[in-house]
Amino acid sequence: MAATVGCMRYLLVGATTPLRRSTSLPSSSSFSSWTWKPNPISFPIQNHAFRSPEKFFTPLAAASPFDLSPPPIDLDLLDTVTEAGAEVSEAGIIETFDNDDEALDAVDNGVVVVDLSHFGRIRVSGDDRIQFLHNQSTANFECLQEGQGCDTVFVTPTARTIDVAHAWIMKNAVTLVVSPVTCGSIIEMLTKYIFFADKVEIQDITKKTSFFVLVGPKSHQVMEDLNLGALVGKPYGTHQHFMVNGMPITVGVGNAISEDGFSFMMSPAIAGSVWKALLSQGAIPMGSNAWEKLRIFQGRPAPGKELTNEFNVLEAGLWNSISLNKGCYKGQETISRLITYDGVKQRLWGISLSGPAEPGSPITADGKKVGKLTSYACGRTESEHFGLGYIKRQAASNGNTVIVGDNIAGTVVEVPFLAWQSPPSKSSGP
Repeated sequence: MAATVGCMRYLLVGATTPLRRSTSLPSSSSFSSWTWKPNPISFPIQNHAFRSPEKFFTPLAAASPFDLSPPPIDLDLLDTVTEAGAEVSEAGIIETFDNDDEALDAVDNGVVVVDLSHFGRIRVSGDDRIQFLHNQSTANFECLQEGQGCDTVFVTPTARTIDVAHAWIMKNAVTLVVSPVTCGSIIEMLTKYIFFADKVEIQDITKKTSFFVLVGPKSHQVMEDLNLGALVGKPYGTHQHFMVNGMPITVGVGNAISEDGFSFMMSPAIAGSVWKALLSQGAIPMGSNAWEKLRIFQGRPAPGKELTNEFNVLEAGLWNSISLNKGCYKGQETISRLITYDGVKQRLWGISLSGPAEPGSPITADGKKVGKLTSYACGRTESEHFGLGYIKRQAASNGNTVIVGDNIAGTVVEVPFLAWQSPPSKSSGP
């Protein structure tokens, strides 16, 4: 292979140093057992005042399995947010708190909490789970240890991108967080590749868990205030396990659009309590409508839009999710060939627009079609319009002007999520 890289560099989105197992970080365990003591944490539970740390976040005893059956819920999260004025879709997705502009401002200047419980969560267990995922996706799972994590991409045999998944490596399982629209197809695809002798089990735990993310510069302060500061500054994907009111919760570094911020996966029984606790520390609630705008502003590609059979994983710029020096895996031949022969013909960009534009609109430069708009979002002001689109490599670059559709002027710009991605160099590590 023409280009090789140190495995951890391409597993950690936005990380500047390889992820190493920290001697100060306790060994992580799975949802099936906790064998170490985290720092004591206090949490306000529903309408109760703050209690002593030991009564809120405690390590799960080794003999206490995590029951993946949904527990009885006296007042679930959707009841909680509906009472607070949120608009919830028939599918149970929190669409807006009627504060979209305030929430988007808080991403830049404060902190928001977003319920992404409608995103897919897949539990891969069994003795062969690491080797199996190593062979079925782009990341080098064999480089990872318990308590670490990475982004990985599921691709077709020709390296067309299906979805980006965030993986947490636990003691007895790997938990994958994927987009809502791909969860079923990814489970079906993975199940298809489990052979008779493989010790691999796949379980959809989406409806048996809840999932929140914290985004914004003040998310670190929220973590400190909740005595979760031990995770602040840890590498992307690092996670630890706790219990709240006898129910398990995993807290991890990073979220779906950034290596900054944090993620929370928990039993639905405590989702309302955790939500209220985060709001009590100053987090602004954000609905899915504002989240979709944020995704586009940040430049995070999404299935059905930027991630389709029309574009490959390198054109999508997902370099940090790809290991170029591991053994054979699905799509590897195509990826290696594209890198060796400099075969990436287009790339994904952000585009600052002069007006609204329809996804699918052609992008032109000097009168020639050079790409296609894939996503569009209006901003916080009437004059703010933004999109994502694929543009031929030689046709335009950062700062250049293009035309979208018939007459919408656009300026090509870097976006944060793609700017963190690090293409390989010939001199990259071993």
